[in-house]
Amino acid sequence: MPGKLVHFEMPAGDATRAKEFYSGLFGWKFGSFEGPVEYYMIESSDTPGGAVYPSETAGAGPTVYFDVDDINAGATRVRELGGTAEDPGPIPGIGWYAQCKDTEGNRFALFQSDESAPGGEPS
Repeated sequence: MPGKLVHFEMPAGDATRAKEFYSGLFGWKFGSFEGPVEYYMIESSDTPGGAVYPSETAGAGPTVYFDVDDINAGATRVRELGGTAEDPGPIPGIGWYAQCKDTEGNRFALFQSDESAPGGEPS
């Protein structure tokens, strides 16, 4: 269903410290995500999924990802409604995402699942 919260990311100045905090608070276990950046996914079968990653924007709050049926149409609609949306990018083998801001400046992202997502432009 479009609009369902499917993932969140917690930026951390110290990813090890953040993982220890959330493990202690919620019992979360983390695994490394194979990719070009340091990224630690919560190992849980529950949805939504989540991750901690090192970032210079620590303290800016989490980024939440909402499911859409069509990433290009979703990004276009964000812009039509007065928000901002970056061009969609691939998550190889997983899907497409677009970083956005709403009319109030809140960060969020759109996500379209697509296991065939390559390293190129969405179709």
